[in-house]
Amino acid sequence: MLKCLLAPVAVLYKAGVMFRHRLFDWGILKSEKFDIPIICIGNITVGGTGKTPMAEMVIDYMAQHYRVALLSRGYGRRTKGYLEVRENSHYRDVGDEPLQIKRKFPATTVVVCEKRAEGIRRLRAEHPEVNLIVMDDGFQHRYVEPKINVVMIDATRPVQHDRMLPLGTLRDLPEQLHRAHYFIVTKCPERMAPIDQRILRKVLIQVAYQRVYFTRFESFMPQPLYPDEALREPLVQGQSVIALSGIGNPRPFVQSLAERYRVVAEMTLDDHHVYKVRDMHALEALLAKHPGAVVVTTEKDAVKMTRREKIPASVRKVLYYQPINISFIEDSATDFLQKLEEDVRGN
Repeated sequence: MLKCLLAPVAVLYKAGVMFRHRLFDWGILKSEKFDIPIICIGNITVGGTGKTPMAEMVIDYMAQHYRVALLSRGYGRRTKGYLEVRENSHYRDVGDEPLQIKRKFPATTVVVCEKRAEGIRRLRAEHPEVNLIVMDDGFQHRYVEPKINVVMIDATRPVQHDRMLPLGTLRDLPEQLHRAHYFIVTKCPERMAPIDQRILRKVLIQVAYQRVYFTRFESFMPQPLYPDEALREPLVQGQSVIALSGIGNPRPFVQSLAERYRVVAEMTLDDHHVYKVRDMHALEALLAKHPGAVVVTTEKDAVKMTRREKIPASVRKVLYYQPINISFIEDSATDFLQKLEEDVRGN
């Protein structure tokens, strides 16, 4: 019944997206080119596909050769316009993901601006030393024409079987994938069958120069958010944990915890959730219900809980976050990064 109600909305949404792309194709809406290489990291679906870990990997590598800046819209922030992210910025002002990246790479210029072209012009004026921009989540935007498009694809939600919003998770048309240069397929099984890789390559590759890489998320030992208050460090195998997350697709996060620990409760919130006093009270109640348990959250959520005075002491001493990165299957990370650099340098 619900699908029947949502189907007309999905048709209208798809028509709107198609018409917008036509306006760009006809030149009525303009895509702006810049005389600085721009790497856009995007996707065509809602929910977590790993854009932030990929941006971190690209920044980490490219910073060896370039003065890199990250440009993001700062999704979910309460501010508007152009802002430069500082290590002590509030996530409500600049967005959780840009703040996470700035704290990981303090030497990298990180700015937020919902109008990407305006943000690039301001960034170039204020930071003339920058000679490479990584643009977070701009594939669908189209007002900026990047030099390289890296598109993240979720292996657990193949685009060929997905539907447009709100029936499915597609926010853009699969036909637009012809504009991509690299596809990074995330959340692949550890032993992905060659036939599955071939099927995805056939679905994704529309132009001869496009490349596909298969990856999975690699989780590391949870770290205490407040080391000076932590009751125990490190966590032991089989430890009781409460999984706390406010991300697009929390399932892989919870599954990774369940491989090492005993997940006794889950507190799953919306993506980019703004933590409030009631959330802390809910955590305290779960901790009281499960004595001896610790709270493990994501890096993205941890950025929102670094203001010590806002977190009850009972939560602070058992609050951990789980670092992750993108691990390439068949050790192809170096191949991807070197080819990406070649494309940045080339014409």
